Amino acid sequence: MIGFPFWDPTIIILIPGLLLSLYAQFKIQSTFARYLQVRSAAGITGAEAARRLLERARIYDVAVEMTPGTLSDHYDPRKKVLRLSPQVYNGTSLASLGVAAHEVGHAIQHDIGYMPLNIRAAFVPVVNIGSTLAFPLLILGLILAIKPLVWVGIYAFAAVVLFQLVTLPVELNASARAMANLEGSGLISGAEVGATRKVLDAAALTYVAAAVVSILQLVRLLAIAGFFRRDD
Repeated sequence: MIGFPFWDPTIIILIPGLLLSLYAQFKIQSTFARYLQVRSAAGITGAEAARRLLERARIYDVAVEMTPGTLSDHYDPRKKVLRLSPQVYNGTSLASLGVAAHEVGHAIQHDIGYMPLNIRAAFVPVVNIGSTLAFPLLILGLILAIKPLVWVGIYAFAAVVLFQLVTLPVELNASARAMANLEGSGLISGAEVGATRKVLDAAALTYVAAAVVSILQLVRLLAIAGFFRRDD
């Protein structure tokens, strides 16, 4: 009979990932707050920088809007809208320019048909189902001792892990495009490159941490299901 997942030794598998996740959250919040206070030499807002970079990439059908929240910035490929948080939209800091340029990077990916972005988009419906059903199926299977049900839950969670892994190159590529575009357009000077990169690297670390946590969680679920147990 498969053991119940709570209060078992396999929980320690998650500890490294959780520590990394906590550090990543601290890093992005502290780095963003620090460079939010450093005004860029260009003196333009994140919204203005985004529009300039979109025009530079010859993308004229993407709107730039403000959205509530902090670090809530994102690009919506369905509506072709680049949404920036108030601090980024109105801010003239290096942090504002870096985040805005990162989201423009996603718009450029969408415009050129960047393959990892397309793969991630295709995964979204599967991940929505998998993230909703994975643990209920797993727990039900454990309670009722129905091993096939446990494995269905694990497979559903595996889809979430794959999504996290596909997300990594998408985010890293968007950051690389952001740096190249900011430098190429002259929106940041050579002296500002290091600080801007720190903001983008801190943001990238959050995605790395999320991927690590999901992988470790999958390993833990496999351990609970007896995948690593040797049959003597």
